[in-house]
Amino acid sequence: MRSRAPLGTRILKDTHDWDAMTDDQVITAAAKANRIASSRAARIITGRPDRRARIEETTIELPGRRLTLRVHRPKRDARKLPLVVSFHGGGFIGGTAAQNDWLNSHLAAHCPAVVVSVEYRLAPRHPLPQPIEDGYDTLVRLVEDAPTWGIDPTAVAVLGESAGGMIAALLALRARDSGPALLAQALLYPATDLTETMTDYPSITGNADNPTLSLPRLRAARRFSLPPGLDPSSVSPLKAENLAGLPPALIVTAALDPLADHGSRYAERLGEASLVRYPRATHSFLSTPGLVPAARPARREILALLRDHLHPAGSGHTEVLEVEAG
Repeated sequence: MRSRAPLGTRILKDTHDWDAMTDDQVITAAAKANRIASSRAARIITGRPDRRARIEETTIELPGRRLTLRVHRPKRDARKLPLVVSFHGGGFIGGTAAQNDWLNSHLAAHCPAVVVSVEYRLAPRHPLPQPIEDGYDTLVRLVEDAPTWGIDPTAVAVLGESAGGMIAALLALRARDSGPALLAQALLYPATDLTETMTDYPSITGNADNPTLSLPRLRAARRFSLPPGLDPSSVSPLKAENLAGLPPALIVTAALDPLADHGSRYAERLGEASLVRYPRATHSFLSTPGLVPAARPARREILALLRDHLHPAGSGHTEVLEVEAG
């Protein structure tokens, strides 16, 4: 019998009529949700940042636009550190970097690393591939200006959840061909297929009652983020012809997530990826650690990946990993 979602996640149930929403309504809903996710009160759900890390907001100038970056650093480590570029979820139509403070601050303090979360532009004002271009251009600029950021340009990884996982996967593909070199990729319940087959997976129908990602919202994410004329396979990692030569990957999935099969199928295609599925976890569970206990063992898995590949000489200090029992 399939497990039930943790009781607390019911408060996150989506009540919007996504099939009927206009562009302006999507933008308004996203702004409201992001204000809530960024508030101190929301930390009961989104988790408190690690006190051993400091969080600063800054901006980066890119051709034709200025983006906000949320930068996490360990408080007591002045060394040149590895770089982890992080991308939040939200279906390309919502989400904010602050929703990942619990995860990113912990990784910064304990890896240690400089974790930079990108406030990439959102659809429908900025449809694909603009969010992907924001991610790649930010990655390149950070590596080019490594001394300014106090980072080691030879120790770089990408991380993303949901739509951000798709961005991270696409950046790994592009960096393989054009640089900069990446040492690892952590894809957290990633969306990997935006083609017409996006919903043709058993996990979609099996988790139709998931409280944190409804099927109408999934369809809306595709409708609002894919502009006419863009080949959806060009922004779907699962449809990439060549997946050889990519950095080591950890793919975290949730058994109660409609997108679970997006992650597992991508892991199958990668071949050597580490795939971990948490049986009592829902979509976005690493952004809701106050509601889903599986977030803590998943965070340890991510930390282990980053330590092993960004600090290979010091991998012996990796914490013991605990995966939630089934």
